Amino acid sequence: MDERIVMVDSGTGLKLTEEQLDERSAVATVQLRRRGVRSGDTVLICLRVGPDLLVSTNAVIAAGGVVWPLPPDLDTATLRDRIHESGARVMISDVRQALDAAEESRVRIVMSVADLNGSCPSWAPPT
Repeated sequence: MDERIVMVDSGTGLKLTEEQLDERSAVATVQLRRRGVRSGDTVLICLRVGPDLLVSTNAVIAAGGVVWPLPPDLDTATLRDRIHESGARVMISDVRQALDAAEESRVRIVMSVADLNGSCPSWAPPT
């Protein structure tokens, strides 16, 4: 059976198959719900374009949340303003300036990509 590729990371060349996306998204959805994400919650996502962004977006939607994307290349002051405007209490990010900006906001739950993977052994990028 051919594995359908849904994304190729242009930076690393790593491929994400439909099956991997579904599995990783399901695990991440469970982690979001365990952290208290409920239907209608706004979840900030500040990640570089790649498989983690796709998985995180799918997981937030599956958990019933509303995705509020933040470009990771913004400066801390601009990120702080956008985080404040969102009113969100949850953020997914590994970007230092976003983590710094969230410290002075309503965000109370900050999750990294590693937090989303739970105990899923196949979370590591395919080789």
